[in-house]
Amino acid sequence: MPTIAHNLKQIHTQIHIAEQTYHRVENSVQLLAVSKTKPASTIVSAYQAGQRHFGENYVQEALNKQLELRAFDITWHFIGAIQSNKTKVLAARFDWIHCVDSLKIAQRLSSQRPDFLQPLNICVQVNISDESSKSGVTLDELTDLVAQISELPNLKLRGVMAIPAPQADFALQREPYRKLVAAVNTLKNENLTTFSFGMSDDLEAAIAEGSTLIRIGTALFGARN
Repeated sequence: MPTIAHNLKQIHTQIHIAEQTYHRVENSVQLLAVSKTKPASTIVSAYQAGQRHFGENYVQEALNKQLELRAFDITWHFIGAIQSNKTKVLAARFDWIHCVDSLKIAQRLSSQRPDFLQPLNICVQVNISDESSKSGVTLDELTDLVAQISELPNLKLRGVMAIPAPQADFALQREPYRKLVAAVNTLKNENLTTFSFGMSDDLEAAIAEGSTLIRIGTALFGARN
């Protein structure tokens, strides 16, 4: 059975090949290891193989892992849906929040970020495929929310996050990402440099269209528990 270290090496090879194929700057695409449902021991295995950025979807599960792994220099990303009653702990315990889709949530994260911590890194979630089952702002709403979040203290707006509807066709996989990157570029906001999109099934398409952060879970850790 392949080890986590082996899987990590394979994924980095895929990313490197895609960077070369689509004329991306070498090492411009970062891997975010999605560790939801996986025990802390698997995170340690990935950490020992060089991985430092880990993404969690569920607050309490993440807090338990953070406590168990407090001796490790891990950068924690929250990539799940945000409930208003969870913003205080998210603001205090995470380095990145990828799924901000309203001014209310952003304001709560800003006001609840402890003063002794660096500003919280924020990505605005965009519902790029207009799916009723997914959170996120529309492209038409993106401009106003970016402007509003940019004015808040204790937050550092870094970019956008998206999870488009799954597509088997490579060209169709690329289309929503191309549309999102074009929309962000029209904002001419020099702080929006993070494009958090692309997973195991559309890694190549995402990198082709400008992703800087690929979220990988199953291909690294195996099927979810």
